[in-house]
Amino acid sequence: MRQAELQGQPTVTSHEAARLALGRVLVTGGASGLGAAVADAVAQAGGTPIVLDLDAPAGGIDHEQLDLADARAAEAAVGRAIERHDGLDAVVTAAGIDACGRLEDVPAETWERVVAVNLVGTAAIVRAALPALERADNGRVVTVASTLGLRALSDASAYCASKFGVVGLSRALAVELAGRVGVTLLVPGGMRTHFFDGRDPQYQPPPDAPLLAPQEVADAVLFALTRPRGQELRELVVCSSGETSWP
Repeated sequence: MRQAELQGQPTVTSHEAARLALGRVLVTGGASGLGAAVADAVAQAGGTPIVLDLDAPAGGIDHEQLDLADARAAEAAVGRAIERHDGLDAVVTAAGIDACGRLEDVPAETWERVVAVNLVGTAAIVRAALPALERADNGRVVTVASTLGLRALSDASAYCASKFGVVGLSRALAVELAGRVGVTLLVPGGMRTHFFDGRDPQYQPPPDAPLLAPQEVADAVLFALTRPRGQELRELVVCSSGETSWP
């Protein structure tokens, strides 16, 4: 019997201790969709979410409003967040946009913006956060790719290029940062969010599409963030059992 049990005191498992130490978590795209679900999950678990997004999040969460396509502005925003909170414990790069259509039909500026937000923005955020994450007790990064970062689809060249890039970036970072900062690549399937709003009907999922609630994927993010120091959850696919883009 453990000493705490002998003394009649409640014990704390290593997982519970990790959740208690969740700390300060920067979430890109945290005003809606998966990012908002992650920010809520962090707050409910006793952590402090900090949101970077074009829009302000609900609930009075600390945030910076900016365009993640501007990598230098993104890096500066991370620096301000670190200064306000005297450090940072984790980063979740949930921001993402899309531009459906064939390569020749999508305007160049629109195509390049997808890559700028999804890939270059992810790298900029992680780069700016690294010094603080290395100072943290259990610094962690969760990058958000997509099942379309592993499987190509027509009329999605910008999104596939950016998410394939996030997969490569994440795998390289896992090697580069081993023993310094934990890196988890999250590969979610389709979710019931506003991500598909405003698209041409041919690019919208049908009403009966097997989509997950973002809160279900956020639970997986929280699991990755709360691994004990020295334990890595390298890659995590989370999708409906009926997901059409996996495997």
